[in-house]
Amino acid sequence: MTTLIVLTVIDIALLIASLAIYLYIVGGQLGRVADRLEECADVVWAIKADAEAIGPGVERINRTGGVVAGALPLLYGMAEGIVTGATWQPEPEHAERPPAIPAMGVRRTRQLDGVGYRPSA
Repeated sequence: MTTLIVLTVIDIALLIASLAIYLYIVGGQLGRVADRLEECADVVWAIKADAEAIGPGVERINRTGGVVAGALPLLYGMAEGIVTGATWQPEPEHAERPPAIPAMGVRRTRQLDGVGYRPSA
């Protein structure tokens, strides 16, 4: 009978030790989660501060969007008027096409002008 009592005491001690280890691990994880939540809260407050600066401009943006939305039917009607009467004629399959030429002629860059270098033409 004493062996059964000793084994029961050892079993209870192991149970308490395993619960203590479990609680230690869970406590550490909860601490890390709390730290990350605190960082997230700081980011949310920063976003809120930035959004407060944008808030007054939203009304103006909405008004401008309303003006644009109001002009869309007029623009659509004008586009329909332009397209009316225009018909597409497919090119004959055997027609030879000339080489493509840029619409503006020869391209040149202005990057060199920005630094003061002008190569001779």
